[in-house]
Amino acid sequence: MTTQTVGTRRSFGRRPVEVAIRVLLWGYAGLVIAPLSLVVLNSLRPTREIFRDPIALPKSLNFESFQVAWTEANFSAYFLNSLVITVASVTLATAVSVLAAYVLGRYRFRGSGLLAVFFLSGLLLPFRLAILPLFLLLQSLGLVDTRIGLILVYAATGIPFSVFILSAFFRQLPGELTEAARIDGAGEFTIFGRVMLPLVRPGMATVAIFQFVPLWNDFFFPLVLLRSSDKLTLPVGMTRFFGEFQTDWSTLFAGIIITTLPLIVLFLVATKQIIAGLTAGVGKI
Repeated sequence: MTTQTVGTRRSFGRRPVEVAIRVLLWGYAGLVIAPLSLVVLNSLRPTREIFRDPIALPKSLNFESFQVAWTEANFSAYFLNSLVITVASVTLATAVSVLAAYVLGRYRFRGSGLLAVFFLSGLLLPFRLAILPLFLLLQSLGLVDTRIGLILVYAATGIPFSVFILSAFFRQLPGELTEAARIDGAGEFTIFGRVMLPLVRPGMATVAIFQFVPLWNDFFFPLVLLRSSDKLTLPVGMTRFFGEFQTDWSTLFAGIIITTLPLIVLFLVATKQIIAGLTAGVGKI
C-alpha cells in the first residue's frame, strides 16, 4: 500500500467529520443571527406593524425609532459615556499591563515570582465581592459619581488577565533579539519600544478586545458608582429606557441595535487581530 493511498483514505475519513463540524457551526451561527436579524427588522417598522405581525418584513424602511432613541431617550449621552469610559479603561489597563508583562516575561530577579503571583491572584478575586471597601475607598478619594473613578476600577479589573497573557508572549520571544539590539547600542527603552512591542501587537489587540466587551456590557459597577443621569453608561441607561418606552417596541429594538452595534463592528474589524493573537499564543501559556 503506497503512501499516497494511505493519505487518500485518511482524507476521505476526515471529510464526514469536517462536514459535521461545519454543519454544527453553521447551525449555531443561524441560531445567533436569526434573533438579531429579527431585532434589526423590527427596529425599522412602526410599533403597530410589529403588534400586527412580529416576524414580517418591513413594508418600508423607517428610521424614526433610531432618532427617538438617540435624542429623546438620551442615548447620545449614554453612548458617549460608555465609549469614553470603556476606551480609556482598556487603554490604561493595556498600557500598564504591557509594561508589567515585559518585566515579568523577560527578566528574572529576586521577588519576580512573588510579583507574578501577586498579579495573577487578581484572577482569583471576584471584584464584585469587594464592592463595599472599593466604594468606601473611592468615596474617601472623592471619585464616586465620576467617570475617572469608574475608569480606574475597570482598568484595575483588566490588569491581571492582561499581564497573564502578555507575559507569556514576551517570555517566548527569542533572547537573541535583545542581545542583537544591545550590540547595536540600543537602550532598554529602545529595545522595549522598537523591538519587543511590535512583536506582541497581536497579543495586545487580543487582550484589549477581551477587555472591551465585558466593560461595554457591564451593569454592576456603573449602577453602584454613578448617580448622575448625565454620566450613566448604556447598560444602566437601558433600564430607564425600557421603563419609559416599554410600549414602543420599535424604539426599544432601535435602542438595542445602538447598544450592540459597536461590538458587532469591533468584531468585524478586528477578527484578524483576534485570530492572530489567539493562534500566536497557542502553546505559550
